[in-house]
Amino acid sequence: MKAVFDILMVVLDLYWWVVAIAVIMSWLFAFNVINTGNQFVQMIWRMIYQLTEPVFQRVRRFVPAVGGLDLSPLIVLLGIMFIQIVIHRYGYPNVF
Repeated sequence: MKAVFDILMVVLDLYWWVVAIAVIMSWLFAFNVINTGNQFVQMIWRMIYQLTEPVFQRVRRFVPAVGGLDLSPLIVLLGIMFIQIVIHRYGYPNVF
């Protein structure tokens, strides 16, 4: 059972980084720092977008944009942290 929790924690960590990269890339696109015409950048953005957008859309149904700011990535990151804390506090002690 501990192995399942370990794998879940690693997957959550990886997804946390994917969301963080999506936020940073969106800022770089907004401020025109990254060349959007570059095929490599487009490939990375499409991959990140396909991994994050389904989750962001579900969150956006419940939390609209506030003053033009999309808070869905922040809520997803907080949700990931919450799940990790719950697993760490209540999952791991019950395994041993």
